[in-house]
Amino acid sequence: MIFARFMAIYGHKFKSCFETQDELRLAKREWALSLEGFSEAELVSAVNRCKDSLAWMPSIAEFLALLREQRGELGLPSAHQAYREACLHAEHPSQHRWSHPIVYLAGKETGWFELRGEDEAQVFPQFDYVYQLLVQRVQQGEEIEMPLPKALPDQREVTVARFIQAFAQTHGLADDVAASLLYYLTKPLGSRVRERLHQQAQTQAEALGLKLLLPKQVDSVS
Repeated sequence: MIFARFMAIYGHKFKSCFETQDELRLAKREWALSLEGFSEAELVSAVNRCKDSLAWMPSIAEFLALLREQRGELGLPSAHQAYREACLHAEHPSQHRWSHPIVYLAGKETGWFELRGEDEAQVFPQFDYVYQLLVQRVQQGEEIEMPLPKALPDQREVTVARFIQAFAQTHGLADDVAASLLYYLTKPLGSRVRERLHQQAQTQAEALGLKLLLPKQVDSVS
C-alpha cells in the first residue's frame, strides 16, 4: 500500500530510487519489517503528511520519525503496546493510571476476563479491531476521556449477582456452576463478546446434560 501511494505521489522520482526489481523487492521487505506494529490508519496519515511536506520519497528513518511524531502529538501507544498494558492491568483496571483513555476503553470492550485468561492469538484481533476504531476517532479530533469513577456501587452488578443466585436455586444448580454459565450477563447487552459467551455457555449447559435455555438478559427466573 505504501509503495503504491509513493509511486502515485512521486512518479519518476520514486522510480529513480530503485534501479532494478531486486532493489525494489528488497526495499519493500525492509520497509515492511521496519513498520511492524504501526496501524494502517497511522501509515495512511504519515503518507499524507509526506505528500504535503516532502518533495522526495522519505527514507525509512524519516518515515519512522513522522510516525513517532504523530504518536507523540496524540499520545497514543501502538496496538501491541496498548494490548500488553491492558493485559497487565486487567485484574484491577480501575486502579491503574492508563497511558491513554482509549487503551482502557479497548480493554473494557474486549473484556477484562478474556484479556486475563485467553491466548493472545484469540483475543488480540478483537482488541486490535476496537483499538483501531478508537485511534481513528482520536485522529479525527475527537477528545476521548476516561469514564468518571462510580460514586456508588454498580447496582447492575448487584442485580446480576442476585439473578444468578435465584437461577441456581430455581434449577437446582451449584452457585459456582450457575455463575460460570451466566458469566456472559456481566458483559454489555448487545455486544459481540456477550453473544459469543452466551453461545458457549449454552453449549456447556448441554454438555452437562442440563435441559435449559439460558436467558439472554436479566429479567425473571423461569
